[in-house]
Amino acid sequence: MNSIVCIKQVPDTTEIRIDPETNTLIREGVESIINPFDLYAIEEAVRIKEKFGGKVTAISMGPPQVEKALRDAVALGVDEIILLSDRKFAGADSWATSHTISKAINKVGDFDLIFFGQQAIDGDTGQVGPGVAAFLDLPQVCFVKEIKEISEESVTLHRLMEEGFDVVKSPLPAVLSVVKDLNTPRLPSLRGKRQAKKTELTIWNANDLGLDEKEIGLNGSPTQVVKIFSPKLEKEVEKLEGLTPEDAVNKIYDRLKELGK
Repeated sequence: MNSIVCIKQVPDTTEIRIDPETNTLIREGVESIINPFDLYAIEEAVRIKEKFGGKVTAISMGPPQVEKALRDAVALGVDEIILLSDRKFAGADSWATSHTISKAINKVGDFDLIFFGQQAIDGDTGQVGPGVAAFLDLPQVCFVKEIKEISEESVTLHRLMEEGFDVVKSPLPAVLSVVKDLNTPRLPSLRGKRQAKKTELTIWNANDLGLDEKEIGLNGSPTQVVKIFSPKLEKEVEKLEGLTPEDAVNKIYDRLKELGK
């Protein structure tokens, strides 16, 4: 049972800063980590490998420093790591990212399950998993909270919904986007850390994947981030004195109507 886990390196949310001049994220000097939701995807793929055999391949797209995140994934039980790195990939939105990753998955070839975390904490769109499934023309299930049964032909799982969960059976291969209810990610082992240092990193660029420059990176992105900014927190206080409780409620009600609340 071979699995592919698609992960992303993101800024630690406790360290996020925004440049007041450019309204963009300041990445220099900010610690980067594996996207927290992706840790649950890694853990589930490794558990499936431990139960059924096979291998786990981690894929990530980004600059050369993403190698650290991929090696951290090896320390958690991943067997092979692939970095998609090319200046031509810069500025990719979720559509262009999905397109690039799907080409890499096709190049890997031998897989039964493709795992994604629910969403990335920096972009927060949750679109790349479904996008990859669309490009690969594979069945997909989002918000997976539990995998109940796996066979050579299908997977049966629970999909988290607003009021409970659905039981879904999907043919394989399939794309799964998982939530944190799925498991408890393990800590890296000493053996895993040693393995991470010596595992060979495969790097693919746009040419390796046979990609058209018009369909990748900023050129291939239908959407663009114009700016990033922190919302302004504004407070207005009005003190009510000498009113009965009924008059105070009426005063508050009238005031909210004035403000359009």
